[in-house]
Amino acid sequence: SKKKGLSFEEKRVRMMEIFFETKDVFQLKDIEKIAPKEKGITSMSVKEILQSLVDDGMVDTDRIGTSNYFWAFPSKALHARKRKLEELESQFAESSQKKEALQKSIEKAKIGREDTAERAALVEELAALRQKKEQLKAEIDKYRECDPDVIEEMRQTNKVAKEAANRWTDNIFSIKSWAKRKFGFEESRIDKSFGIPEDFDYID
Repeated sequence: SKKKGLSFEEKRVRMMEIFFETKDVFQLKDIEKIAPKEKGITSMSVKEILQSLVDDGMVDTDRIGTSNYFWAFPSKALHARKRKLEELESQFAESSQKKEALQKSIEKAKIGREDTAERAALVEELAALRQKKEQLKAEIDKYRECDPDVIEEMRQTNKVAKEAANRWTDNIFSIKSWAKRKFGFEESRIDKSFGIPEDFDYID
C-alpha cells in the first residue's frame, strides 16, 4: 500500500527536532536540504512549515545582511509551551465561569415555567387569545372605512378636491369668455374644439 504522508503537525514537530538536536542557526536553504533527507519533510513544504513555527513564536528569525537566519532552543520552546498552557488554562477557567453563570441563569429562568397542567392550560389560552386578537384586528381593518376619523378625513379630501375642480371650472369659463370676445367664436364651436361637454358646470 502507498505510504501515508506526514501531517502538517508531524512536519512541525520534526522540523523543531532539527533545531533542538543541532542547537544551530540555519538559513532557509540549509533547512530545505536537511529536512527532506533527515526528517522526511518534502522540500516544497519546508518554507510553509518554517513560517508557521515563526508565526507561533517557536522559531526565532533575524535578517543579517541579505540573508535570513532561523534558530530555536529547547529552553525557549519550553517557555513558549508554558505560556501557551497558562493562556489556555486561563481561557478554560473563564469559559467555565461563563458556563456556570449561564447555567444559573437558565435554572433561574425555569422557575415558574415548570411543565404543569396549569401552565399548559395557560399557554393554550394565551395562544387562543393571540389568535382572537389577530381576528379582531382583521375585522377592524375591514370596517375601517366606517371609522369617524377616516370618514372626516375623506370629507376634507373631497372638499379640497371640489374646490380645486371649481377653480378650474372658473378658469375655463373665463377663457371661453375671452375667446368669444377676442375672436368672435361661438360657444358651441369652442366646446367642440376643446372637448368640453355641453353640461359642463360647477360641482355642487
